[in-house]
Amino acid sequence: MLHALIMAGGSGTRFWPASRRDLPKQLLALSDDRTMLRGTVDRIAGLIPTERTWLAVGTRLVPAIQAELPEIAASNYVAEPCQRNTAPAIGLAALRMLADDRDAVMIVLPSDHAIRDTSAFHRAVSLADKLAAKPRNQIVTFGIRPTYPSEGFGYIEYGETISPPQGAFKALTAELDAYQVIRFREKPKLEQAQEFIAAGNFFWNSGMFVWRADVIVDALRAHQPELLKHLELIATAYGSSEYDAVLDREFRAAPNISIDYAVMEHAKSVVVIEAPFDWDDAGSWQALARLRGSDENGNTIVGPHLGLNTSDTIVRTEDGHLVVTLGLKNCLIVHTPDATLVADKADEEAIRKVVKLLEERGYEGLL
Repeated sequence: MLHALIMAGGSGTRFWPASRRDLPKQLLALSDDRTMLRGTVDRIAGLIPTERTWLAVGTRLVPAIQAELPEIAASNYVAEPCQRNTAPAIGLAALRMLADDRDAVMIVLPSDHAIRDTSAFHRAVSLADKLAAKPRNQIVTFGIRPTYPSEGFGYIEYGETISPPQGAFKALTAELDAYQVIRFREKPKLEQAQEFIAAGNFFWNSGMFVWRADVIVDALRAHQPELLKHLELIATAYGSSEYDAVLDREFRAAPNISIDYAVMEHAKSVVVIEAPFDWDDAGSWQALARLRGSDENGNTIVGPHLGLNTSDTIVRTEDGHLVVTLGLKNCLIVHTPDATLVADKADEEAIRKVVKLLEERGYEGLL
């Protein structure tokens, strides 16, 4: 059966001051009036039931996420006592799923993506499910056709179209294109990104994956045996009085490594499906313009605003607080009850530096 693992442990520091340690990006309403996490769960409704929906989340965020998603049972949380990147959480979730379902196929979904066409997303996932299940046992990912030479995404180099499958899911391939993966490429410099675009056989790596749970466990056993040793000790202790102590000890001892480095760079039988849906990773405040649109002056406004001679500016404000802008262009303004950010949109990456400075200078209450 198909299970979903939603990765909900990130912090989203580029969305400060709205995002905080206890209110990270996935708990913000960015693409619409729902939180990004709620939108992710709603997207798989009708495809994967809540009893097969799992959440990988830092332990300090569990209460907030339980309040947001009361329909997900506490037993479906894969709690992370510390940050160890994606491979440990994915591996532990796979072991947990296998304890319930030896034929489990899992889709790994970030909790902060915006996908508009749910029906197209369901078709793509259905094809991926069938490619990942027996007897094919393939690792499947989703590629995004690049629209510009981004330095912020990893890339997937692809080759031949996979042979048309027969049987019940043949019709799916009439609407979807799937290719053999040649290799995964790390985030490039601009010149190399331009070369990728010119070559024409590269996708952006969406970070969404589908595989059998036992296939990913076997891959970790082959390429990350030390990591798997720690995870198996945790999984074996699940349900016992010692679980919390074992989880804390073994998870902290596990290598800090992404699933891309741990498995995907070594995997041989990988298929990429070209995403048939609009996709945005909502990586920074500038995503608001793409997700929410702009007015005739190029402004994207969320909340009360009065602007004169204001253009190409993003304003987000909370709790009915009015923001007035006069003579601004290409600015970013984010107002929260205890902090306000005013920035040049072109210098948005500096928000991470701001967060680091706040920490260094003891502004813990604003983090």
